[in-house]
Amino acid sequence: QVQLAESGGGLVQPGGSLRLSCAASGNFFDINAMGWYRKAPGKQRELVAAIISGGSINYVDSVKGRFTISRDNAKSTVYLEMNSLKLEDTAVYYCNAVVETLPARLAMNYWGKGTLVTVSS
Repeated sequence: QVQLAESGGGLVQPGGSLRLSCAASGNFFDINAMGWYRKAPGKQRELVAAIISGGSINYVDSVKGRFTISRDNAKSTVYLEMNSLKLEDTAVYYCNAVVETLPARLAMNYWGKGTLVTVSS
């Protein structure tokens, strides 16, 4: 079993910054990819940013230049540095990981419980 523990959400004013963290724990062989999705009220869930084991990184257009995703492989942790936050960034942010489980090394998809980011003046 694999668990994803998120932290770092909260209330911030427009233009402010927050840093989200997500640590994976449990019994697994490797993590193929980690990323962040978000779900805003009345909107569909969308991929915000993802980082793959080879180093490839993707961002949704609306956060390019403002958000930075990074990963600490030794800690099995992914971070999302969010700067210049806007009202429209308000959402529940979910950590996602594609993990090779043990013993079969099957690639499985895991989700965190979500952390609320509220951007408000």
